[in-house]
Amino acid sequence: MQAVIRAIAMALLLLAPASAFAHAQLRRADPPVGGTVHGSPAELELSFSETIEPRFSTVTVADAAGVQVDKRDLHAVPGDAKHLAVSLGALPPGVYTVVWHATSVDTHKTEGTFSFTVAP
Repeated sequence: MQAVIRAIAMALLLLAPASAFAHAQLRRADPPVGGTVHGSPAELELSFSETIEPRFSTVTVADAAGVQVDKRDLHAVPGDAKHLAVSLGALPPGVYTVVWHATSVDTHKTEGTFSFTVAP
């Protein structure tokens, strides 16, 4: 009888949804990944597939010389816990690199890098 119970328990574990093990993947960015914007954007916004914990996440934006140009005020977008935003200073035309490390509320960590261009 115990063998049958164990077999049923194992089958249920194998059939359980995998969503509990999901990782927060970057879905969208504004300015867009690899994109070009005309004029200096006021902020960078990142949209993820899972709810993010801002206290354990980081986002930095640097210019071509590697100087950090964001205002170091990373925060969740009000009303949407899957979005993070950071304010930007006035960005002259050029290429900017974004490095992000996101921790979802289930403590899984993901990271990535991308660039965008500010055109005159």
